[in-house]
Amino acid sequence: MGRLFGTDGVRGVANADLTAELALGLSVAAAHVLAEAGTFEGHRPVAVVGRDPRASGEFLEAAVVAGLASAGVDVLRVGVLPTPAVAHLTGVLGADLGVMLSASHNAMPDNGIKFFARGGHKLADELEDKIEAVYEEHRTGAPWERPTGAGVGRVRDYEEGFDTYVAHLIAVLPNRLDGLKVVLDEAHGAAARVSPEAFSRAGAEVVTIGAEPDGLNINDGCGSTHLELLKAAVVQHGADLGIAHDGDADRCLAVDAAGNEVDGDQILAVLALAMREAGTLRGDTVVATVMSNLGFKLAMEREGLNLVQTAVGDRYVLESMKEHGYALGGEQSGHVIVLDHATTGDGTLTGLMLAARVAATGKSLADLAGVMERLPQILINVKDVDKSRVSTSGDLAAAVVEAERELGSTGRVLLRSSGTEPLVRVMVEAADIEQARAVAQRLADVVKSSLG
Repeated sequence: MGRLFGTDGVRGVANADLTAELALGLSVAAAHVLAEAGTFEGHRPVAVVGRDPRASGEFLEAAVVAGLASAGVDVLRVGVLPTPAVAHLTGVLGADLGVMLSASHNAMPDNGIKFFARGGHKLADELEDKIEAVYEEHRTGAPWERPTGAGVGRVRDYEEGFDTYVAHLIAVLPNRLDGLKVVLDEAHGAAARVSPEAFSRAGAEVVTIGAEPDGLNINDGCGSTHLELLKAAVVQHGADLGIAHDGDADRCLAVDAAGNEVDGDQILAVLALAMREAGTLRGDTVVATVMSNLGFKLAMEREGLNLVQTAVGDRYVLESMKEHGYALGGEQSGHVIVLDHATTGDGTLTGLMLAARVAATGKSLADLAGVMERLPQILINVKDVDKSRVSTSGDLAAAVVEAERELGSTGRVLLRSSGTEPLVRVMVEAADIEQARAVAQRLADVVKSSLG
């Protein structure tokens, strides 16, 4: 059996790859691994469980709750809330673990299980491996230790979670949003109630789209992966800006008043300058991934800020931030982590902080985002090649050197092997889109001929 845990929990087609039996078994295993210390400290372990609105989340939540309670864990069921809300509540309630059921930006048939450790932190690879090992041990025959009588876990709905989370969001805002008109695209997802409530309480005039989840329409032509509706709505309503979330609202993309996209790199740049001004950007450093646009790197250099780059994935950004004590990091896709106020990417918090900067400065979002110029970026996926030879092919190395020589200091080349498919991603940035396209295609041809 391959590794169950991917880059962000266990994910697959609900009721095919991700079954009720798997959800129950993993939850029992997680209880044994993550709640064990709580049991030894003499108190009953507690878990916070939330989900996004997918129809499959209903039966998967039931399986997860059953597994946890059968292992002697008391469960606080918070219902439909964003992933960062579950992480936050896990921390503030002193729970031993948190569980979020969501497949983020994936289409409705998919779902996923994500575990949080004490404090609301994502699990290290070692903990995921331990949970998987315990699960596999018992799946193949070893019986679970099962409490009986008063030892079984108790389950109750924690309806206070909604207000607790919204109050947290409002409390960390540097200023109110009075006078701003904001369009929110909730992707028919987990933030459909939370985000409009938070923006309204903060003083903004709010227009919502994609805020009527029915269990089947999550991410369907809306949200952060489909910005067309938001762009049109911002222009139609004469709004100052638009904010788009994904299904579990751990990411945020934006749209300016003219309907132009503002991506995660630009949002990071805006927040970095705001936090430096406020004295909260520790080390004058921002953490991003190697996929960040070269324009972001050049902007940070021009502004005198340091940039630390990690492998692709918000978990690697977070690891670097925690290791070195940095306060801000994120990805071009809109996962933005403000570590003083969240343990994971929080799309609602990011949107609120971006809007707060617009309100505080009196500048348009377009003006603020203009601190960086996005260089044209071309990405080509070269399929059916031996991706293991990317770093050892002499022909490919020579082609990369030649491409980098041609692009000079105003361009960049990045070759990445896919973690899940037999393909190599070729990414080229240049000041001129046609040059970027030509260089990318030439490299893609070399990848195909050398590794095919």
